[in-house]
Amino acid sequence: MSPLGVILLVVVAILIIFAISSVRIVQQSYARVVERLGKFNRVINCGIHFIFPIVEKAGPLVSLKEIVADFPPQSVITKDNVTMQIDTVVYYQVTDPKAYTYGVERPVSAIENLTATTLRNIVGELELDETLTSRDTVNVKMREILDEATDPWGIKINRVELKNILPPKDIRDAMEKQMRAERERRESILMAEGEKQSAILVAEGEKQSKILRAEADKEAKILAAEATKASLEKEAEGLAEAIRLVNEANPTNGYLTIKGFEALEKVANGKATKLIVPSNIQDVTGLIASLTETTNFAKEPTTPASQPTVAPKTTTTSKSTTVQLKK
Repeated sequence: MSPLGVILLVVVAILIIFAISSVRIVQQSYARVVERLGKFNRVINCGIHFIFPIVEKAGPLVSLKEIVADFPPQSVITKDNVTMQIDTVVYYQVTDPKAYTYGVERPVSAIENLTATTLRNIVGELELDETLTSRDTVNVKMREILDEATDPWGIKINRVELKNILPPKDIRDAMEKQMRAERERRESILMAEGEKQSAILVAEGEKQSKILRAEADKEAKILAAEATKASLEKEAEGLAEAIRLVNEANPTNGYLTIKGFEALEKVANGKATKLIVPSNIQDVTGLIASLTETTNFAKEPTTPASQPTVAPKTTTTSKSTTVQLKK
């Protein structure tokens, strides 16, 4: 091969190497900074790009995706002088590759230190209880401060979260005792409320039972009274019907006299010691006396000797006759 051919081959090889080295392919969600003779020239995004070898230089890939940075726990002191450990999680995204490349050295380390100092400043203004219950407030304040501080670096702070808050062991023990006491207090209150409701329900049940029982007794007495009333009405109607029939039959004086004797016999069989006889039957006094003597005579054989007989004593007035029985 002639020397000219060798030179041509060398030139072609050099051109191929320069062509290959001038091609830069950037993936999606990434960017690169291109410097020309050591000075910023442009930013290349996703796709294929060509640069001039030796004259231009492409910087490292810069991710445009959202990045999660989990920083280790930091010691902070609250307003009431309680030391605790708090670790944070920061969600950030590069919005300006040029500012990110030239803004600050080691941006992640800068964000970590800035997060620690900001956290100490915010928690130092809060007491322990406020720190434990005001996570959202702390998160919002930290995001605003970090976003403003990292804006010149081409970084956007999307979210800041307090991952863990670890008070000292004695504080945790005291909090657990307080929480246990609170749970026991609530349990006692709930038990007392339950017993109260149970007693109220039992009293209401007894009240309703007594009311129902009283109403049942009332209804029973009303029904019994109505039954007695109906019975008396029926008896009175029967008696009235009997009297009507007797009056319609026009009974004789003898029949009435016999009925009067039967009535006197029923009265005499009672426990009364005096009998008031109407004056219109005084004419039968002798007949009553004879009947009494006959009855006593019939009873003498069976009457003990020590038992006295009944002797009627008749007192006659103008209007009525009183018969006193002595035993």
